[in-house]
Amino acid sequence: MDTAIRRVAGTIVAAPLTGRNRRELMYCGFGGVAGLAGFWITVVLLLSGLTISVSVIGTVFGLVLITMTLRVSRRLGSLHRRLLKRILGRPVEAPPPFQPGTGIRNRVDRRLRDRPAWRAVWYALIKLPVSAVQLYTVALTAFGLADLAYPAIWLLFRNHPGGTLSPMVAVVPVPFGGNISVGSWLGAFPAALAGAACVVAAAWLARGINAADGRLVRGLLGPSSMAERVSELERTRALAVDDSAAALRQVERDLHDGAQMRLAALAMNLGMAREKLGDDDQESATVRELIDAAHRNAVDALADLRDLARGIHPPVLDNGLASALATLAASSAIPVTVSADIGTRPAPAIETIAYFCAAELIANATKHSYANQIKIDIHTERAGVLVLEVSDDGIGGADAGRGSGLSGLAQRVSTVDGRLNVSSPAGGPTMVTVELPLQA
Repeated sequence: MDTAIRRVAGTIVAAPLTGRNRRELMYCGFGGVAGLAGFWITVVLLLSGLTISVSVIGTVFGLVLITMTLRVSRRLGSLHRRLLKRILGRPVEAPPPFQPGTGIRNRVDRRLRDRPAWRAVWYALIKLPVSAVQLYTVALTAFGLADLAYPAIWLLFRNHPGGTLSPMVAVVPVPFGGNISVGSWLGAFPAALAGAACVVAAAWLARGINAADGRLVRGLLGPSSMAERVSELERTRALAVDDSAAALRQVERDLHDGAQMRLAALAMNLGMAREKLGDDDQESATVRELIDAAHRNAVDALADLRDLARGIHPPVLDNGLASALATLAASSAIPVTVSADIGTRPAPAIETIAYFCAAELIANATKHSYANQIKIDIHTERAGVLVLEVSDDGIGGADAGRGSGLSGLAQRVSTVDGRLNVSSPAGGPTMVTVELPLQA
């Protein structure tokens, strides 16, 4: 028991002598100053922006100040993360970077919705009392070290007969006392004892306040928000969808400009070679048969390659979704009418998904519905939403839950947070509604 008490007491007393204590005090100094400066910068900019924004005339300038506050708060948050990592060796992952978008209005809107920046503002405001404690810790250490040196100072500079010099005053910060009057060398030891207590208390206070500040940094300046993580995943998924659409478009172009052209040239050369062969001998007839077979294979391969290229990305989509759907309707075995009212053109990936949904729905209606008429209506129902409605006057009974092609369409639509609704009672009619965002 005594050994454990001595070990604990030794750990407490020896804390100021460790390298960790030097780092903790250094972080208290730099972090406290940075927190105090960040608090006043944030408060002045934010209050100025909010105050000016109240008036109609100053709204624009006020929004500029608010967005500037949010930008500065992100920079201050990065500064605190770097201090925590470099001085205390506690790395904190940075939040997702800001995505400015295009256009002034979009930039301002995204800046005002920047959650990491607003959390950095909260950190700057909460940091004020933390900074006060950190700076107090540094001051407590400085006064403690000064008080510890009083016996040596007395011997070096105050070793005079009694009454010759006025007493020395040892400052002990609250709540440890106040001032201690030192009138003799022996009287300097109580001041030194108080200074030692201040240094030990400051060491443990620094550890405690820095641990609390570290939690604040992780909670407010790191990617701790689940909504932000979801937002970042959605952003990366949208990039993946757009990249895959661009890659498929490039594959289609390569097939069209490369492999298809070579197969077409091969078929033409084989046809020309066949025309130049005579019919006189048996050998020429055999060669003609071989060339005919090769020509048929080249033509068939060219047709398959064209179908494959159209399945990857129909070239008709280059002229817009409405034109592509009109071309698709013209090739249907059942009469199809198309009604299109598209304001803002969707992203290429969205156009591709909408086109293939329409193609699949027309194919399903042709195979199973016994319909006489198919209608396609595509429009932008509200801001940012593209609605595709495909209906027929067939026998109905379509069900997306039976593993048909509708379930595959539902999965494809869901990759961009779209929705597919099927209304197909027995006896018809059938209506399939696909809702897609204009941007992935």
